[in-house]
Amino acid sequence: MLYIYYMVVSIYGWYCWRYSRQSCGTAGKLHVSRIRLSLVLVLLIIFVVLYIGFGYALERFTDSPVPYYDALGSSVSIIATWMLARKILEHWMLWIFVNFFSAVLFFSRGLYPTAGLFFVYGILSIIGWMKWKQNQDTIIKNRK
Repeated sequence: MLYIYYMVVSIYGWYCWRYSRQSCGTAGKLHVSRIRLSLVLVLLIIFVVLYIGFGYALERFTDSPVPYYDALGSSVSIIATWMLARKILEHWMLWIFVNFFSAVLFFSRGLYPTAGLFFVYGILSIIGWMKWKQNQDTIIKNRK
């Protein structure tokens, strides 16, 4: 189910990035933006609902040895993917957290190659944050 969500949101993001329609919340080109406090509150509520729901489902219906840790990573990833589709800069902070958290989780479970891969993803997320931040700063500077 998660991969279906990721696929749908990726198509939505591609559409928004490519065509920038009003259905994506913008009339013009979709630029890198900063998150608004009101959106933070909405996403926080969504996170709590997802976390509790996934944690319960994983604990009850799977053999996951760490259901609530798995739920944490999945819940944050869902929100980060949606934020990426909307070009919200702070999505990188969520990916930085998820990737390093996952690296530690996989390492603790003895999945060393996967832990190493997520560590690399964490480094790439930091680079992504810096590049997007630089891009946003350039756009703001050019508007002045």
